[in-house]
Amino acid sequence: MRSQAERAAVFRELHAGEPFVIPNPWDAGSARALEAFGFRALATTSSGFAFTLGRLDGGASLDDVAAHVELLAAATDLPVSVDLENGYGADPESAAFAIARVAEAGAVGGSIEDWDRTRGLYDLEHAVERVAAAVEAARGLPFPFTLTARAENHIRGNRDLDDTIARLRAFDSVGADVLYAPGLRTLDEVAAVCAAVSKPVNVLARPDLTLAQLAAAGAQRVSVGGALTWVAVGALADAATAMRDGDFSQLARRVPVEEWLA
Repeated sequence: MRSQAERAAVFRELHAGEPFVIPNPWDAGSARALEAFGFRALATTSSGFAFTLGRLDGGASLDDVAAHVELLAAATDLPVSVDLENGYGADPESAAFAIARVAEAGAVGGSIEDWDRTRGLYDLEHAVERVAAAVEAARGLPFPFTLTARAENHIRGNRDLDDTIARLRAFDSVGADVLYAPGLRTLDEVAAVCAAVSKPVNVLARPDLTLAQLAAAGAQRVSVGGALTWVAVGALADAATAMRDGDFSQLARRVPVEEWLA
């Protein structure tokens, strides 16, 4: 197994190379499978992981997430970046502590949002202070932790692209390594964001856009959020509904688990 420092270096190198997909496993088994499929890094999903606990998105604690990261980091040889939501607290100190906590658990990257369920979108000054604190915590680690700063506007009811760009540029200025505005819907929006900042941009995948299109628009990294979890849960729901009605035909499906987990 590669050391944490080696994984961190690999993760940094990916952001300087060709655009890549970073899928989001929800448990150790899905992480192992994604590694077997040839992906080069993994990112956690807050909604998918919360589902494994029988909770809604936002229902996992930092301790829950740290334990999850420990499992993923032990299960695969890939770099793991962590969806840290708002850092489990509105103050800058919480964001900084969340970075340190998941780094201790084995992560080599993580993201901090500018929104929470109580206060909504943070004002720009406060959001920047939080990212700056997270950056400081990341820089204090003995390996190059990759800090992603998220502008949540487009999935929180504010589709003001100019405001999103202003936030990302501010996060860029205080040292965020990667910038991310989930919910961009068009290639024009992706291109506008990527052209406005100096750091690599993560884009949330959409079913109607390909990796090649997103890369041409400037995206360096493409993640899928909880989507893979819901694909799997959708298959479960279809099979379970058929079973409830007496139809067991969907249970015939087999997958090469022994090969994936070899």
